[in-house]
Amino acid sequence: MSPTIIGVLGFVALIVLIFSNMPIGFLMAIIGGTGFAVIVSPDAALHLLVQDFFATFTSYNLTVIPLFVLMGQIAFHAGISSRLFDAAYRLIGHLPGGLAVATVGACAAFSAICGSTNATAATMASTTLPEMKRYRYSPLLATGVVASGGSLGILIPPSVIFIVYGIMTEQSIGTLFLSGIVPGVVLSVLFAGVVLLWAWIRPDIGPKGLRATWQQRIAALSGVIETLLLFCMVMAGLLFGIFTPTEAGAIGACCTLVFALIRRSISFRGFIAAVHETTRITCMIMVIVAGATVFGHFLAVTRIPFDIAGWITMQDLPSWCVMLLIILVYMIGGCFIDALALIMLTVPIFYPVVTRLGYDPVWFGVIIVLITQIGVITPPVGANVYVVSGIARDVPLEVIFKGCVPFLLALLVLTLLLIPFPGIALWLPSLVK
Repeated sequence: MSPTIIGVLGFVALIVLIFSNMPIGFLMAIIGGTGFAVIVSPDAALHLLVQDFFATFTSYNLTVIPLFVLMGQIAFHAGISSRLFDAAYRLIGHLPGGLAVATVGACAAFSAICGSTNATAATMASTTLPEMKRYRYSPLLATGVVASGGSLGILIPPSVIFIVYGIMTEQSIGTLFLSGIVPGVVLSVLFAGVVLLWAWIRPDIGPKGLRATWQQRIAALSGVIETLLLFCMVMAGLLFGIFTPTEAGAIGACCTLVFALIRRSISFRGFIAAVHETTRITCMIMVIVAGATVFGHFLAVTRIPFDIAGWITMQDLPSWCVMLLIILVYMIGGCFIDALALIMLTVPIFYPVVTRLGYDPVWFGVIIVLITQIGVITPPVGANVYVVSGIARDVPLEVIFKGCVPFLLALLVLTLLLIPFPGIALWLPSLVK
C-alpha cells in the first residue's frame, strides 16, 4: 500500500472518528502515530510521539497561550464584561435592537482582552441574555447575536488562533495581532448593521430599551477605561518591541489582576476559578497542538501536502480561483473540525500554495481566522452555539443556529471583501514597518 493511500485512509479515519466525541487532540496523535508506524516503523512512531509531545509542552513560544487565557479569565471573574455591556447599553440601548447592538460592542471590547471565542460567548451569554429576556427580545436574535458576537474573540487581538498560526508560519505575532484590528472593527460594524436591519424589518424582535441620560452614559464609560488601557498597553509593547509576546501576556494578566484588586471586584475563590479554567483550556490547546504536530509529521511522510501544493500550482487557474477553493475547503472543514485543530491540520498543506501564489502570509492568517469564525456558529460542530445553548437551556438548539444565519452573511461579505481589498487587513501593519 502506497504512503499516499495510507495518508488518505488516515484522513478518512480522522473525520469518521471525530463524530465519536473522542478528544480531537488524542485522535490526531493516535491516527498520526499509527500511520507513521505503518509507513516508517513502530519504533520511529513511538520516538515521534514522545518527541512531539515533549517539544510541545516544553515550547517557550507556546507559553504565551496560558498567559493570555489567564488575562481573559481574570477579566471575566472580575466583572469587566458586565461593565463593558453596561457602558454599551447606556450609549445605544434605546435604539431598535439596541441591546443586541450593545452585545456586539461588548463582545468586541471583551475580545480585546480575552482571545477565546468560546470564553467570549460564554461570558456574554451569562451577562446579556438575562437583560434581553427582560426586555422581551426574541430568543432568535438574542442567542444568535451572542453566539456570533462571541466569534470576535478569535479575530480581535489577542487571539489564540493568531498565536498558533504565527508560531507555525514564523510570522510576527505582533503584526498578526495588528492585522486583526481593522477587520475586527469592520466585522463588528457589519454585525451591528445586521441587528439594526433585522430590528427595522421586524420591530417585535428587538424592542427599544430605556434611554439613559448623558450623565449616566458618561458615568458608564468608566467601565471601558481599564479594557482600553490593557489593550493599548499590550499592543503598544508588542509593536514597539518593548516586550515579547510571552511578556505581553504576563504583563496583561498581571495588570488585569491589579485592576481587579483595586476595584475589589474579584474574590480569592474567583481567582482560583480563573486559574482552574486557564489550566483546563491551556491543557486542551496544548494537547490539540501536540496531536496535530504528530499528524502533520505523518502527512509529511505521505507527501500528500506537497502533492496537493504541486497539483494546485500546476493547474491553469487564476490565483483568486485557487484562493476561493482553499476558502471553500476551510468553510466545509470548519463545519466538522474544531477551529484550532483545523488550522493545525491544513496550514502545512495550504500555506506553501498561498505563498507560492504571491499572497501575503499575514493576510492569509486573517482569512483563515474569518473562515474558522464561520465554523464556530455552523452545524454540526458550532462550538459557540453549544456554549450559548448550555446557558440558555430554554432555547432549542435549532433556534440558535437559525439566529446565527444573518451574521454568517456578514462574515462571508467581509471574507470576500478581503480578496480584492487586502489592505483592510494589511493597512495597519504597514504603518509600523
